[in-house]
Amino acid sequence: MLALLLLRIFIAYLLGSLIGSLVVGKFYGGVDIRTQGSGNAGSTNALRTQGKVFALWVMLIDVGKGLLAAGLVPRLLAAPQVLGLEWTAAACGAACIIGHVFPVFFRFHGGKGFATFLGVLLMLSWQALVVALIVWVLVLVLSGYVSLSTLLAAWSVPVFAVIVHGDSSSLFWFGLVMALFIVYTHRSNIRRLATGKENRFTRVMLLRPR
Repeated sequence: MLALLLLRIFIAYLLGSLIGSLVVGKFYGGVDIRTQGSGNAGSTNALRTQGKVFALWVMLIDVGKGLLAAGLVPRLLAAPQVLGLEWTAAACGAACIIGHVFPVFFRFHGGKGFATFLGVLLMLSWQALVVALIVWVLVLVLSGYVSLSTLLAAWSVPVFAVIVHGDSSSLFWFGLVMALFIVYTHRSNIRRLATGKENRFTRVMLLRPR
């Protein structure tokens, strides 16, 4: 049974390694957005460098693989027995996010994991997803910083989980580990935020700086 668990986790990692922007880029003449803009393979850089349609496809793929990793992969082969379905879904979801950041198919150079994190959350707890999205939107329209919105939205998940489910739930531990991981993937953004050099979407802000 442990072997089946490890196999599911490995499948989820491989699924995560299918980077949306690089897959879509193959249909756009071989575009690799890691060589453009911020150099990140995620949907934000896709939007900045390639436009809305490209970014939408990227988002659909990156969110979709999170859905599959946490919703379908844990049910493959046989019913989970080692960890149970909830913990298996959380483990597979985490593996998918790690695969997105360190994709084996693209020389371990991927995105920052937040879109896939949202897809996993939808399968683990739609309520936590709603909380994370509300936090993301509020912080974005108040600050204009996508990175800050992402970081605070990620941390809202373990906070929500510990309040609603306690600190022994799979959602709490998934949220805590992934929030720490997202801090790691956004370490360059954190440095730019601290020095006032981070890119800012002023056009979405409620109170735009003059």
